Amino acid sequence: MSLHYLRSSDHFRRDQRRLLGLVACIAAALLFIGTQPAFAMRTEPLRVCADPNNLPFSNKREEGFENELAELVAKSLGRSEVVYTWYPQRRGFSRNTLNKGRCDLIMGVPAGYEFAQSTMPYYRSTYVFVYREDSGLDIRSIEDPALHELDIGVHVVGDDGSNTPGAEALGRRGLGGNLVGYSIYGDYSQPHPPSRLIEAVAKGEVDIAIAWGPLAGYFASRQDVPLQVVPVSPEIDQGAVPFTFNISMAVRKGNDDLHDQLEDVIRSHRPEIRSVLSRYGVPLLEPTTPQREPGEE
Repeated sequence: MSLHYLRSSDHFRRDQRRLLGLVACIAAALLFIGTQPAFAMRTEPLRVCADPNNLPFSNKREEGFENELAELVAKSLGRSEVVYTWYPQRRGFSRNTLNKGRCDLIMGVPAGYEFAQSTMPYYRSTYVFVYREDSGLDIRSIEDPALHELDIGVHVVGDDGSNTPGAEALGRRGLGGNLVGYSIYGDYSQPHPPSRLIEAVAKGEVDIAIAWGPLAGYFASRQDVPLQVVPVSPEIDQGAVPFTFNISMAVRKGNDDLHDQLEDVIRSHRPEIRSVLSRYGVPLLEPTTPQREPGEE
């Protein structure tokens, strides 16, 4: 036998041993994977549609509570990461994002949202009065006669300037002349435009404001002067205008698998979710039975 043949035979035996070792490793890995929960194999990202400039909810730097909760959801579902489609959250938001397949999840919509399939509520909040602590005011009810003597800041949506619960309820009481409107969209070239209403209270441009609680609680704590944040009562004005809302997550209609997974996350992580919301100053009420509430496409 030639030396060349002997060397080839040695190489062949070494290659056989290496191949057998590789096969054993692959078999062990497959056995391990087979014993893991199904979600552990889901390495695709969680695709979320969100507003890039809408603190305290979300922004492109991922500083909002909806950004933080999206990370919690992704981790709970075993997803590799959160990937965002950024789009201003205004009329047409769900139509142009979720329902066009550009994402699979919106983190915050009113429960019963008609343009998507919403989960059980993961929090409930309320509209609030906001006024300076040094103002001498102690207003808690939409019926308080003192409101007739005050300049009242409200958010307005669209050209009619009356689409928020505060503007509607006060207008019905003949207080339209007291209202000072601040666009909910504002100057979108500036950071978090809805905060201008809360800043107006701090600066004394208006005496009091009525604003959505999560927004008001977050920005009131960031002003140079102390502000009071007080839930508006009653929760439903004259049986028609609600001031409190259940808030849910939403998927495309028919995406039952993800919908059910999200509800499992909400049920199993309620303390963590509540902790996140509290850190952002969200006024929290106990969620009620899910109901259909106003929502925009």
